[in-house]
Amino acid sequence: MSWSKLKQQLESFLSPALQGKVEYRATSYRYSPDKAGSSYLTVDKKNVLNMNDKTSGIRWYQTEQEIKNDPDIQIPVSLEEIEAIRVDTKGTVPEDRLIVIARGRKMSVLAKELLSAQSALSKSNFVTAANQFLSTSIEDNMESSDILLNILAIVDRRVGKKRILNMTETIKLKHPAVQYFYELRRSTL
Repeated sequence: MSWSKLKQQLESFLSPALQGKVEYRATSYRYSPDKAGSSYLTVDKKNVLNMNDKTSGIRWYQTEQEIKNDPDIQIPVSLEEIEAIRVDTKGTVPEDRLIVIARGRKMSVLAKELLSAQSALSKSNFVTAANQFLSTSIEDNMESSDILLNILAIVDRRVGKKRILNMTETIKLKHPAVQYFYELRRSTL
């Protein structure tokens, strides 16, 4: 599918409040083999998420420790996860440390997922993700671990106010770019 047709289809699914505010853009270099081109999302004509360069408005993480030490990332821990730690340690760890251990383990897993997801962003991945978004259900796109699918689903007009408001806790576990577009969408409700 050509870029112009793909862009037209994606913009037809934008929430009415975000039309004209969020735009999909792409550049390519026909005669320069060393430059593959890039895709990016703009909000109010500002490049917010660049899918080829790590210098974007959204914070890119370089290491797992950087993610673990970021005070803005809040990781909720369930009782089942605490109980699993209690069983693993055979009950020898104090109760308050169980929560710290569970949060640390969960944050390590999420950090690895974030790093692998953000390292895969490129123009070709954007086109692939956009085509996948158009051919799968909104539920599958929302539950996906792919950053682009999450963003495209959040700004979609088929996702209603109630669903957006109910996502507050689960969005905390997503990439900062997904959180940014979630807050943008919430501000338009």
